[in-house]
Amino acid sequence: MKQEKELERLEGYVDCRNRPALHGKHGGMLAASFVLVVEVMENLAFLATASNLVTYLTGYMHLSLSESAVTVNNFMATSFLLALLGAFLSDAFCTTYIIYLVSAIIEFLGLVILTIQARSASLKPPPCFPSSPACQSMTSSQVAMLFGGLYLSALGIGGIKGSLAPHGAEQFDKDTVQGRNGRSTFFNYFVFSLAGGGLIAVTFVVWMEDNEGWQWGFGISMIAILLSIVVFVSGSQLYRNKKPTGSPLTTIGKVFAAAIFSHRPSQCTIDSNAGIDHSLGTADTVPSNELTFLNRAVEDDQCIKFLHCTIEEVEDVKIVIQLIPIFLSTIVLNCCLAQLSTFSVEQAATMDTHVGSFKVPPASLPIFPIIFMMIMAPVYDHVILPFARKVTRTEVGITHLQRIGTGLVLSIVAMAVAALVEVKRKRVAAEAGLLDSKDPLPISFFWIAFQYLFLGSADLFTLAGLLEFFFSEAPAKMRSLATSLSWTSLALGYYLSSVLVKIVNSATGNGSHLPWLKGTNLNHYHLERFYWLMCALSSVNYLCFLFCATRYLYKRSGTKG
Repeated sequence: MKQEKELERLEGYVDCRNRPALHGKHGGMLAASFVLVVEVMENLAFLATASNLVTYLTGYMHLSLSESAVTVNNFMATSFLLALLGAFLSDAFCTTYIIYLVSAIIEFLGLVILTIQARSASLKPPPCFPSSPACQSMTSSQVAMLFGGLYLSALGIGGIKGSLAPHGAEQFDKDTVQGRNGRSTFFNYFVFSLAGGGLIAVTFVVWMEDNEGWQWGFGISMIAILLSIVVFVSGSQLYRNKKPTGSPLTTIGKVFAAAIFSHRPSQCTIDSNAGIDHSLGTADTVPSNELTFLNRAVEDDQCIKFLHCTIEEVEDVKIVIQLIPIFLSTIVLNCCLAQLSTFSVEQAATMDTHVGSFKVPPASLPIFPIIFMMIMAPVYDHVILPFARKVTRTEVGITHLQRIGTGLVLSIVAMAVAALVEVKRKRVAAEAGLLDSKDPLPISFFWIAFQYLFLGSADLFTLAGLLEFFFSEAPAKMRSLATSLSWTSLALGYYLSSVLVKIVNSATGNGSHLPWLKGTNLNHYHLERFYWLMCALSSVNYLCFLFCATRYLYKRSGTKG
């Protein structure tokens, strides 16, 4: 009986009470289902704040359109970039279970601050009426409260993004086909849940923000995060939690340092068996022929014993390095996605947003890609993927890199469509004599839906593919950190968007020429040129991705991407 219990243990995993996790009792789709429900609430809170934030900053906090766009991009970028911190702590010191709970509490506190500010007139600048000579700017204390609340929320969001997806994926066995397929299904439905939370955020919550006040928007986000904690804790008895294995960054740093210093001339005595790590003792532990300069790290130089590395550590670092080019090639796509929450919202705001007698808030436009993602996620998992497996006679059917590449192609199409739609919008404004007016243009906002649809499709293919790709390919001790690269790509995309806006304005605002993306009236922007620029950058980026992907060798199958 004792031997059977030993066999039931999941090596490297514990339950919520730090006892060994057991097969059949901890993990599986039921445990992961709690994570999926939590993701609905978590992303509801995040997007309810971010998707309409430009409107709040311009209309209530009196920032200019360009300042608001940069602020929103930086807020979202910081949120995603901080996923690295949450993931690092999950791998090195705490379980993903603990990191999620702490991060959710931090986000809750940030939303409390934002709710209080939105509710109190004394904590915001006075309303700005058309008859006012000038809008009063925020005071220093109001600025501090606004950005304090935003970036405290961003810290919590980052911790959640870095821990929640890996926590759900860890509920499946990596050594069985059933477990790997279950994990693939989890990632598809993780994107479905993410879209589900976004759907509520950009419809119901945005309507509340526009019609009942922003205190309701922040308040609903606050309640959603609180409920997510309750749901997450409810599944505690079912979770298996991967034990932290020490800092992955320390391992990476040690391997590089050992590789650099191991061949330096020294007076030390070198072991005659240098180059082979006998502690692992099997023929198949000889260092690989990829990135061979790192193989120096396993040489047993007695002068630098503290830098001695095992072959396993060296191979783990090689895998991480090989993931970097794929990660870098997705940043431009996420720069395109950044436009959905800034310029695209402002485009829609100039158009006729009525559907019958109902006026649709511009910030609700993401409903188009969200609904498409919610339809396509189960279709992909239950129809497209099984069909692809039968056709290719492989376990994966469609490789992760093929899925990511499809998303990159769709982003190119999306930017071309966005440019053409902007040309049409400005032509309508000119023909109607409304170039200098802020009145709605006689053109339906449904035209903007096309760029949302293509970018939403790109996001569906790329995000789910990236999450599963990084989690599957990364070494076990670095999975959270590697998975967080998906969110880091989003962060760098939003930062790149802010930088590009500044570079474009600086480069195009010479002499009598106004910058492409500056001014109080969007009709005088050259947004279509910016979109064509994004289309060109996306095309070059895809060629770089294609070069890297065709040379990538999958860790488990040994096949090329």
